[in-house]
Parts: sequence; C-alpha cells; structure tokens
Amino acid sequence: MRQSLHAVTLVVPDYDDAIAFYTNMLSFSLLQDIDLGGGKRWVRVAPPGSSGGTLLLARAVNEIQRSCIGNQTGGRVGFFLETDDFNRDYENMRVNGVHFEEPPRYEPYGTVAVWRDPFGNRWDLIQFT
Repeated sequence: MRQSLHAVTLVVPDYDDAIAFYTNMLSFSLLQDIDLGGGKRWVRVAPPGSSGGTLLLARAVNEIQRSCIGNQTGGRVGFFLETDDFNRDYENMRVNGVHFEEPPRYEPYGTVAVWRDPFGNRWDLIQFT
C-alpha cells in the first residue's frame, strides 16, 4: 500500500493575494490555478524543490471561514517549512518582509524560528540536524 498527503487547505481572504505572497515572497511554485466557476478556484502551491505535500489555497466564502483565517490551528504553529539552508532562507525571508516572531533558536532536533504569513498563520522555518 502507498499513501501520501497530497495537500493541506489554507483558508485565505483572497486567492491572488495569497498566490502573490507564497510565490513572490517565498518562491513557492504555483502548481495549479483552475477556475471552478462561481468565484471558486483550485489553487495549489509548493515550496521550491518540494517532493511532497502542497498547500491548497481556499478563499473564505462565509463568516465562519473568515473567522478562521490566521487561526486555523488555535494559535499554535500549524505549518512547517523545512529548509536545507536555514541561514539562507531566514535572511531571504526577512529581506522580503516576512515577520519572524523570534530570533532563530537551536533545539536538539534542529534550527528553528517561528514566523507568520500575512494572514496570521504561524509557521516554523526549520532545518533538522
């Protein structure tokens, strides 16, 4: 048997703003942007060199969904961006205006720093040891 995690939904206020952030500021690839009609789109992005899961950017369409933007994991870090060069990506992200909540720290499992996307979602930038 073979299974894999294909995508994780990230609720965003606007498709184009989310695409711009992830592709321009983080250099993610836009894998798909398919118009499904009625203002709905199938939009997937992935980090450079990714061989695994993707983010499915889903525009909030009602008040319940809008209330979850930036708080989809109850305030916890819910997304983890693994890198092969922490210092390179940390500096590139800072220069591009990504807000880090803390300076890099060194844990037994690797180097990590928490950052937020412009929608309020908390992420770890992490390089495992």
